[in-house]
Amino acid sequence: MHRAYIALGSNVGARVEMIEKACQEMERAHIRVKRTSSLFETAPMYVLDQDPFMNGVCEVETRLGPLELLDTLQSIELALGRKKLIDKGPRSIDLDILLYDQEIFSHERLNIPHKLMLERDFVLRPLCQLIPLELPPLPGQHGSYLSYLQSLPPPAPVPVATTYISPNFPPLRSTDPTRPTHLMAILNVTPDSFSDGGKHWSQDPAALTATIRGFIDAGATIIDIGGESTRPGAHPVGEAEELARVIPVIRHIRTAMPEARRIALSIDTYRAKVAEAACAAGADIINDVSAGTLDRDMLPTMARTGKAVILMHMRGDPATMTSLATYPNGVIADVGAELRERVAAAEAAGVRRWRMILDPGLGFAKNQTQDLAILRDLQRFRDGVAGLEYFPWLMGPSRKRFIGRLTGVEKASERTWGTAATVTASIAGGADIVRVHDVKEMWQVAKVADAIYRVDS
Repeated sequence: MHRAYIALGSNVGARVEMIEKACQEMERAHIRVKRTSSLFETAPMYVLDQDPFMNGVCEVETRLGPLELLDTLQSIELALGRKKLIDKGPRSIDLDILLYDQEIFSHERLNIPHKLMLERDFVLRPLCQLIPLELPPLPGQHGSYLSYLQSLPPPAPVPVATTYISPNFPPLRSTDPTRPTHLMAILNVTPDSFSDGGKHWSQDPAALTATIRGFIDAGATIIDIGGESTRPGAHPVGEAEELARVIPVIRHIRTAMPEARRIALSIDTYRAKVAEAACAAGADIINDVSAGTLDRDMLPTMARTGKAVILMHMRGDPATMTSLATYPNGVIADVGAELRERVAAAEAAGVRRWRMILDPGLGFAKNQTQDLAILRDLQRFRDGVAGLEYFPWLMGPSRKRFIGRLTGVEKASERTWGTAATVTASIAGGADIVRVHDVKEMWQVAKVADAIYRVDS
C-alpha cells in the first residue's frame, strides 16, 4: 500500500457536494480516503476573474502506481463533469496528486511533489492539518510544510474554514470573524428532562407545530430533538421508545411545516440506529453526547449517512460521569486531547473533517470550577490545542446546574439571567452555535454579543 495526498478543489456549482462525490468515487476505485482536512473557501489565484474555490486535502491509501493513480483521478474528474476550458480557470472538480509516499517522480504528465504546492497557501493550509511537521521529499529542503506555510505572505482575503450542513442551510464559517452565532433550540420530547421535562412530550401535531413556529419566530436556526434525557444520573430508555418519540417529530417538521425548510434539524442521540432513522426522516445533524463511545456502530453510521456531526466530550455515561471529573493537566488540555482522539476515531470511520462540530461538554464529567474554566478559556480550544484548529464549536450552557449553584436559583427554568451570561461568554470565546432553552431571550443576548465580539479586527 502507498500513501498519497490529493488536493481537492471546486469553484463551480455545489462545491462541497462535488468534493464529497469525488471522495466517494475514490473509495469505489479502491483508493481509501483515510483522513481529510477542513475545507477552506479561498480566493482564486492566477486567473482572478472567477468564483471562490473550496479547497482541501485528503490522505489516501492505494495500491496504484503514480500514473495509474493519475489516470484514475482524471477519469473521476471527467465522470463528474469537469471541463477544462482555461488553465487554472473554473472547474467543477480538481484532483491533484501532491505527494506519493516520499518519492520524487518526474514524467511529462506528472511531477511529484506537485511543482507549485510550496507556494500555495490553499494547498499548504489544509495539508498542514494532516502532516504539518513532515518535510518535502526534495533535495536541499530542510523546512517542514508548516514552516513553508508560515513563510508565505498572508493571503488576502484569508481563507475561511467551512463546515457544511445541508443544501438549505448556510455553512458554518468558523474562522470568519464576522460570522453570526447560530441558536440551537432544545426540543426535548421526553417526560424527564432536567429542565423542561414533559413540556414538549406530546403527540399533538398542532401543539408541536406551535412550538416549532415559536422557535423559528424567536430566532432559532437549528432545532435539536432528543428522546432520552442525558442529565446526570439519568436512566436510559429503550431504543424502540426513543425512536417512537423522535421520528414522528422529525417527519412532522419535514413534511407538514414548509416554514422549517431552512431550519437545520439535529438528532440528539448516542444510538446509531436512532441516528440513522432520524437522518432518513429528515435530520441534518447527528448530535452525540458520547462522540461515538456509547455505541460502537455510531461513528460508521455517521460516515455512512454523510451528515454533519457534533462530537461532544463526555466520560462514562450519564449515570457515572459525575465521578469522572479529574483532569491532571487541566480541563482545557485534557478535554482537548480527548476530543482530538474522538476526531481521529471519527476520521478512521470515514467521517469527513469538514462535517465535524465539537462540543466541550459543559456539565458532562465536569464540576463547576471546570465548567467555568471552559467558559473562560474557550478560545484556547480553538487556537491552543494542536489538531483542533478550524473546527466550529457548540456550547450548551443553558440552565445548567452550576448556574443554579452560583445564583441560588433551584428551578432550572428560572435560570435565564445566569444563562444569558454564559451565552455571552461562549460567543466571546468563539462559539459558533449555542444550544438554549429560552430562544427568544437568548436571541437578544446573541445579537448584542455578536455586535460586540463578531467584528473584523
